[in-house]
Amino acid sequence: MRTYPIKIPKLLKSIFHKWIWAFNTTSKEVYLTFDDGPIPEITPWVVQLLAQYNAKATFFCIGDNIQKHPDVFKLLLDSHHKIGNHTFNHLKGWGCKPNKYIDNILKAEKFIPETSSKLFRPPYGKITLEQSKSLRTLGYKIVMWEILSADFDTKITTEECTENVLKNIQNGSIIVFHDSKKAFPRLKETLPKVLAKLHKKGYQFKTIG
Repeated sequence: MRTYPIKIPKLLKSIFHKWIWAFNTTSKEVYLTFDDGPIPEITPWVVQLLAQYNAKATFFCIGDNIQKHPDVFKLLLDSHHKIGNHTFNHLKGWGCKPNKYIDNILKAEKFIPETSSKLFRPPYGKITLEQSKSLRTLGYKIVMWEILSADFDTKITTEECTENVLKNIQNGSIIVFHDSKKAFPRLKETLPKVLAKLHKKGYQFKTIG
């Protein structure tokens, strides 16, 4: 049984209105985001596929992965995609002391160019209000999402993953994918279909920040 929502309820977005869930626009544009990279082979595959549609995306990178794979991270920068912070160790905010959590984010920040927008997405979407307030004080924007592809879920099919996105898409939606080894079996089938379908419908793919 699924324990997570594919599309975020309006009530939740209104309660946590200081976080970015989607963009209010009448234009046919969407915001693709990728969490957990950069990962060799997977992240370059994503970048190459996006280039076929002249699509830009926002990559929320794990600091430890940037440190381990600097050439792959450089590819993201050279391809002019936006970079967001996803902590250094994919740290879950709930149950983590605020100082430890912020320090982990600042550790990841050291590997992200100063010219990058200060965007942050909490791993698992789990962050406390105190942690959020501290980050916003430091100039970060907390970026959540409107649509979860659920490519991380090993129990769903690629067809379900694709439908999660295409059945819920609307102007200004922020969509979550993962350029990770765990998600790749579903991502490699879903992302090409999503890009092709949305491109055919006239959508443009924008970056956040």
